[in-house]
Order: sequence, then C-alpha cells, then structure tokens
Amino acid sequence: MDQSTEPLCRDAPASRVGVVVCHGFTGSPASMRPWAQFLADAGLAVRLPRLPGHGTRWQDLQLTRWPDWFGAVDAAFRDLRERHERVFAVGLSMGATLALRLAEVHGSDVAGIVAVNPSLLSKRRAMLALPVLKDVVPAIKGIGGDIAKPGVSEAGYGRTPLRALHSLTKLWAITRADLGRVNQPLLVFRSAVDHVVEPENTAVLLRGVTALDVEERVLDRSFHVATLDYDADEIFTESLRFIRRISGIAIASAPQTGQD
Repeated sequence: MDQSTEPLCRDAPASRVGVVVCHGFTGSPASMRPWAQFLADAGLAVRLPRLPGHGTRWQDLQLTRWPDWFGAVDAAFRDLRERHERVFAVGLSMGATLALRLAEVHGSDVAGIVAVNPSLLSKRRAMLALPVLKDVVPAIKGIGGDIAKPGVSEAGYGRTPLRALHSLTKLWAITRADLGRVNQPLLVFRSAVDHVVEPENTAVLLRGVTALDVEERVLDRSFHVATLDYDADEIFTESLRFIRRISGIAIASAPQTGQD
C-alpha cells in the first residue's frame, strides 16, 4: 500500500498542544500529510487517522457509514486530550465537517478549528435522486483530484460509492443542525474556484456558528484539495499562527515547507 495513505501519529510528550488532522470523503491521509507533518515539525502532537473505508479501494468505503468515520477522529481526539492541555481539530472538505462535529460534541475541550473548503451540503440536482439511486447503482465517477497544480495527486478513489455518499448527507444534516454549538475560534479557508464544494457551504457555516473569533481567507490559486495545491503554504503557516495565538502556549517557529 502507498505509505502516503497510511495514518500519521506523531507524539510530542513535551508539547502542551495536540492537533487532530482529518482528511476528506473518498480521500486518504495523503491529502493532509504535508500539513500534518508541518505541524509535527513545529513541535505539536499530531494524529492523522485513516478513516474507515478510505485509502484502500472504494468497495471498502461502501461498507462504512458516517459514525465509523467520526469514530476514528473522535478516538484520535480523545487520545490527544488525555495527554495534552489544548487540542485543535483541522480538516479538509468532509474532514472539516468531522472537525466541526468534534467541536459540537466536545465543546470547550476543542480549543479551535481550522476548516479548509468545508462541506455541509450540496446544491447539485443529481443529489435529489441519491436516496433511490444508491440502491440501484453502486458507484459513480469520483470527485477527487481537483487540484490546480500540475502533476499532483491526492491518492483518492476514482469512484464514489453512493451508499457512503448518502451517509455523508446525514452527517451534513446533523452537523448543520448543531452549528450553533460551535463557539470555538474558527479559521476557514475557501478556494475561490472549487469544483467539488459550492461556496454556499462556507456561507452556511459562517451564518450558523456562534463563535466570535472567526476568520475567513479566500485562496485564489487553489482548487478543492488546497492542502496539496498552490496555497498550501498559506494554509500551513496561518494555521500554525492561529494555533499559537489561540493556545497562548509557546510553539516553535514555523518550519520551512519547501512548497512552491
């Protein structure tokens, strides 16, 4: 198996800060590994779990549902919370949804959230047929690989399993319904051009949360998988600055990323 799709666990016993890093639907840890490694290199304790059904073959994802995916990030969060004073949740797309759900469930135990192109809904008309179509067609063309930077792959699935997608819509619904519980500091990155997640998703998020410390940044050069795209440097460095500011705990200076 491609090692980039495997989980990442970096312990930093001396650190008082931990971060749960969450990848997206049909993706794998590969899409988040550079970000997770950047945070680990800055001295943070990092957990980047591979969500159940991901990073193998799309048929495996078909057998899982959103509580399985949330269970993986919840376990990672609980592990970090037992060991570290402040724990943050960061994620891409559905990974951002899972990070928000962590904040809704755990309240102030989540110190802050960084969401990159968060997904909370879809306006596509084809989604209306999903409840019926999922029992007729196992999968459709995949949604992965939306990256502006040439030659970069996120190691995601080429097919989207529809029963799993239907379960994702249930995660969206429960997370949207509880957005009022999100009062933790929030940093949101949104790509100006995103072929997977519509801009309405970020608008719904910002309207729904009750957090007072909220910042939105628009990424002008990247598509959906911005963590591997031209604006990755900005995401990495600004997220570390956010974590340093919110935690109030001394953190090492940002390492050099080597990104273009």
